[in-house]
Amino acid sequence: MSQCHLILWRHAEAEEGFPDHVRALTERGHRKARQVAHWLKIHLPLEPRILVSPAQRTQQTASAFSRHFETVSHLGTHARPRDLLQACAWPTPADPYTLLVGHQPTLGETAAWLLTGEPAPWSVRKGALWWLTQRERDGRPQLILRAVIDPELI
Repeated sequence: MSQCHLILWRHAEAEEGFPDHVRALTERGHRKARQVAHWLKIHLPLEPRILVSPAQRTQQTASAFSRHFETVSHLGTHARPRDLLQACAWPTPADPYTLLVGHQPTLGETAAWLLTGEPAPWSVRKGALWWLTQRERDGRPQLILRAVIDPELI
């Protein structure tokens, strides 16, 4: 098994309102999404496969990084960790780098499940990303938390 990378990116700050799926990013949200996108462009050695929730705020967050992404309907606001992992065929994705742009609480639950094997209500801040790498060590799969990036620290 070669290394594969899963990057979980929560949408940036969005306006309040209803219906939920049409909430747009605030100006601050756009700025923070661009900051995180810039960090990703510097640190990713290859173009990732990008899977995005259909909600407007996730589409806008992903667009700060690239205009080439796949909208996946079952990654929406009611997605579960299994939905995210099935969408990218984790733990054996076809692409070495996968970027998922989605929502809380699903992203935090997914990170908890992957890192501990147990579901837990972990929080991923608005606009933040968690970068996980799976590799083989001594014939066994090993998951590494490579980075947690908060847009407030960039």
